[in-house]
Amino acid sequence: MTQYVTEFGRDGRPAEPDGRLDAPAFHRNHQAIWTVLEKFLAGQSGDVLEAGSGTGQHVVYFARQNPDITWWPSDLSEAHLKSIAAWRAAAGLPNVRPPQRIDLSDPAWSVAAVDGGAPGKLLAMFCANVIHIAPWRVAEGLVAGAARHLREDGRLFLYGPFKRDGRHTAISNAVFDTSLRSQDPEWGVRDVGDVTKLAEGVGFRLAETFEMPANNLILMFERR
Repeated sequence: MTQYVTEFGRDGRPAEPDGRLDAPAFHRNHQAIWTVLEKFLAGQSGDVLEAGSGTGQHVVYFARQNPDITWWPSDLSEAHLKSIAAWRAAAGLPNVRPPQRIDLSDPAWSVAAVDGGAPGKLLAMFCANVIHIAPWRVAEGLVAGAARHLREDGRLFLYGPFKRDGRHTAISNAVFDTSLRSQDPEWGVRDVGDVTKLAEGVGFRLAETFEMPANNLILMFERR
């Protein structure tokens, strides 16, 4: 069954002395996720925001793949922000900006200037395993921010488990959904149709859906 973590470091896995946390899911999915992102990001340059960067492992791995893209990691958890900063320092990559605290439930969230500068309009936004372990208002804030911050040709990528036409894609996802809702009734595996309708309300369309390992999907949205 899919494992969920609302805050790494509280899952029984110790942090490194510098604060780095390790997400088991990273080792299983980072290459598969990059294979999808690369279809759009290859040969591109610009700024990409990762919303909900978790431990920071994904953003560092992605930054290594294309030095012409500047990555802006973010999260709400202080432990995560510390871990992202530590992974960034250990990697020493010039195209990863310091992490910043972003609360996606605030519809007016923005990307702050760091290191003496702010990003321009974003080439892409990537968000993994967030909207099912958060209230729906987080999804609303996420897509509203994408509408404000993405370039006209920008893309929004959402990774995680999703339902299709009101049905789970696997029994394990149904069990996972039940466990989430037992923790918080505002959580739960979201339906592709509901997310698409939300995105359409701010001017996006679902451009492509990618099947991913472990019964996950990546939804790629573009402006209509």
